[in-house]
Amino acid sequence: MTITITEVYLIAMLIIFTVPYLIWRLFRTEYFAPLVVVQILCGILLGPGVLGAAFPAYYDFVFRPEVISMLSGIATWAVMIFVWIAGIELDLKSAWKNRGETGTTAGLALATPLLFGCGAAILLLQMGDGWMGPNAQTWQFILGIGMACAVTALPILVLFLEKLEILRQPIGQRILRYASLDDIAIWGVLALILLDWDRIGRQAIFLVVFAAIAYCVRWLMIRVPTKDRWYLGLVWMALAALVSDWAGLHYMVGAFLAGAVLDRDTFDEAQMDLFRNHILLAIMPVFFLSTGLRTEWDMGGTAVFAAAAILLVASVAGKLAGVKLAGMALGWKKGEASLIGWLLQTKALIMIIFANILLDRGVITNDAFTACLLMAAASTMLTIPMVAPMLRKETAPVAAEEGTPP
Repeated sequence: MTITITEVYLIAMLIIFTVPYLIWRLFRTEYFAPLVVVQILCGILLGPGVLGAAFPAYYDFVFRPEVISMLSGIATWAVMIFVWIAGIELDLKSAWKNRGETGTTAGLALATPLLFGCGAAILLLQMGDGWMGPNAQTWQFILGIGMACAVTALPILVLFLEKLEILRQPIGQRILRYASLDDIAIWGVLALILLDWDRIGRQAIFLVVFAAIAYCVRWLMIRVPTKDRWYLGLVWMALAALVSDWAGLHYMVGAFLAGAVLDRDTFDEAQMDLFRNHILLAIMPVFFLSTGLRTEWDMGGTAVFAAAAILLVASVAGKLAGVKLAGMALGWKKGEASLIGWLLQTKALIMIIFANILLDRGVITNDAFTACLLMAAASTMLTIPMVAPMLRKETAPVAAEEGTPP
């Protein structure tokens, strides 16, 4: 009996949605590994570095080139929507209103892990020449790895703040301000890394055209019915992504900027939360699997795990140190810096997207990409176990004063 490519594709989709869910639900991993983290790890396990090495015939049967192409199309659209929503969620008005405190914290929370990460990148270069991509100059590789260590995953941070029930509280809004400002800097640095002097003319055209159309889109958005804004927003996102990719800046840069220039108040907050969660539920798992299919272990698992450990130490220590410096400078109360630092060190999606772009452009190799992926997963898994006890300790005195159990 001949099996069709559609049937093989559906087998792949069954694996993508069934395996992570069963692991997450049966082993009750939510506390240290939310479903999104389990999906990322399953993507790595289902890739050529693990499944492909253990069962090459099965891997080649299911994840044949035609199926990978179909999955990649869905993954591209999914991640574009996700970074577009991340751009919309940037609360620039709030950041500007509190620009002194926000700028100090966001600056130190970004610059310190960036420096630590650059140091880690230099260390990787000393370990061997299998980390830097074929199209990269040394400064691009060092800055790219450094920024990967400095990234905060804004969409996942929102999910964690909701889970911890502090999203709408003052501390949660402060954390979002810091992460929002850093998000803009991260994409700006990425554009610098990807700057292609052979396409500098195209990139200049992109900036001019983008600014002009963005002004018109902002004007239009507040004048159309609310129900039309999401649809028009998706059209605008696709256009910005297309022009950005044509200019050599990668389509995800354009998708993010398309969201960042829109006023957050243009969209209903509850609808945005639902839309983001539905995208995360329905199509982002395909992106995680597609990401896992790109993980390889050419240098051997030991070297990749060692690199991931180095990057993890640099990213976590750098973020905690940077936020601690901000807390000392601004006179925060005891414990705030640790709480904020551990939340801001969450990597997950944005770092994976960032690393995907660096891999696409040949700035890093598959081994470096795999190390970044492992670092992102480990970083995200640390967040809730570290933060939840801190929050319980903070709320215990309040509960005692009110006469209720903490």
